[in-house]
Amino acid sequence: MGKPTGFMEYRRRTVPYRDEQERLGDYAEIYTPAEEDRLQRQGARCMDCGVPFCQSDTGCPVDNLIPEWNHLVYQGRWQEALKRLHKTNNFPEFTGRVCPAPCEGACVLGINNPAVTIKNIENAIIDRGFAEGWVKAQVPDKRSGKKVAVVGSGPAGLAAAEQLNHVGHSVTVYEREDRIGGLLMYGIPNMKLDKGVVDRRVNLMREAGVEFATGTDIGKDISVEQLQSDFDAVLFATGATTPRDLPVPGRDLNGIHFAMDFLTAHTRSLLDSELQDGNYISAKDKKVVVIGGGDTGTDCIATSLRHGCVSMINFELLPQPPEKRADDNPWPEWPLILRTDYGHEESIKKFGCDPRTYAIVTKEFIDDGEGNVRGVKTVLVDWTRDDDGRMQMKEVEGSEQVYEADLVLLAMGFTGPELYVADPVNLELDARGNYKAAYGDYATSVPGIFAAGDCRRGQSLVVWGINEGRGAARAIDTYLTGDSLLPAPMMTLGTATG
Repeated sequence: MGKPTGFMEYRRRTVPYRDEQERLGDYAEIYTPAEEDRLQRQGARCMDCGVPFCQSDTGCPVDNLIPEWNHLVYQGRWQEALKRLHKTNNFPEFTGRVCPAPCEGACVLGINNPAVTIKNIENAIIDRGFAEGWVKAQVPDKRSGKKVAVVGSGPAGLAAAEQLNHVGHSVTVYEREDRIGGLLMYGIPNMKLDKGVVDRRVNLMREAGVEFATGTDIGKDISVEQLQSDFDAVLFATGATTPRDLPVPGRDLNGIHFAMDFLTAHTRSLLDSELQDGNYISAKDKKVVVIGGGDTGTDCIATSLRHGCVSMINFELLPQPPEKRADDNPWPEWPLILRTDYGHEESIKKFGCDPRTYAIVTKEFIDDGEGNVRGVKTVLVDWTRDDDGRMQMKEVEGSEQVYEADLVLLAMGFTGPELYVADPVNLELDARGNYKAAYGDYATSVPGIFAAGDCRRGQSLVVWGINEGRGAARAIDTYLTGDSLLPAPMMTLGTATG
């Protein structure tokens, strides 16, 4: 694929982000336009590797035909590249922006050279497709007479809805928020995923025949039993929206918030009034501590910086990752290495240092005497492996420290779905509190009710939500008609279970 000697002739060159100082002044996307010749050279780097691990079980969860569209971009055949991309991915404009790109971690070139810029190429293909008018609503030729309710409009719910609509089923997507998109709308800041990009895709789905009901909380506004009566099948794609808390002394002080509450309120206010209504948690002139790393922690950092915080500290429980793969983290596994994301870059630009402190545990939140948080008491920890190879944490004696803070954001992940939706029908749960449904089958313990995405597998990536939505659509189509022509996403042991 690509140019046979391209990987030897061209170096990896990613599409750069906008300048840090410039982007700190607005909430526009951080990306710059991609240069076509740069992308063609990067497509040329794709090797004729025999076994494309980029689309294997350690690579792309939606089986993207990566070598094929890399080659087509190299040849300048953009419209054909778009057709290949849409064969496996309903929403490449989402994954091209927010996916951490496990495909690049599994790229064969990455064994001893920087990987192909797969994510940049994917995003450029779909952006060009929209710019050229190639992306259009796919209206089914006929309707099956079957009706499906999808509860939740995040990546899994939208992917399932689009696939089911393709084969003629009548689909209604229910969303409790005031806008469609779930995590895509309110969980990811505008800087990473402009909400016009989400609305554009939703409008295409609406044009194709999918119905959307916002401000409708299933389990409260409409019962699950009513959905069972009105529809031939129901899909729960509600996400894993119960945040992990930090129950230490002082947790009830004012100024301590869950990350998703902070991000959701900010985005809603930005969309409603460009922050003029004041209906958000402001970090302006605040000393901010973000507890927890990952994408959500980075998003909290970036949003706080744009509000105008006066200091930024980010606590991470685990030790600092190495610059390169460790011996026990071989290719093609996901590389557990140090990454400096957009929010970290911006904090370094503004304050002159990396905001992250590693191997640190919060012990207590300090009261200012009036019920507000004024500091965070911490201790450093050492990580070692026990005789069974499991990581063990031990506090470092004498390492206690208090960090000043008047805004603390908890970004420690999620524990599972909110169960009020499923409780009335006694849906069986797995050992982790998720809806119990086998990968590939997606059927719950209640006939006619299916589950997919984070509410089934636990907190995961947008691309895994799309994988599960597509798979659930095939399972529901089979349940309704006895067979299905919808494609089946990969089903592998290990990475695909859970």
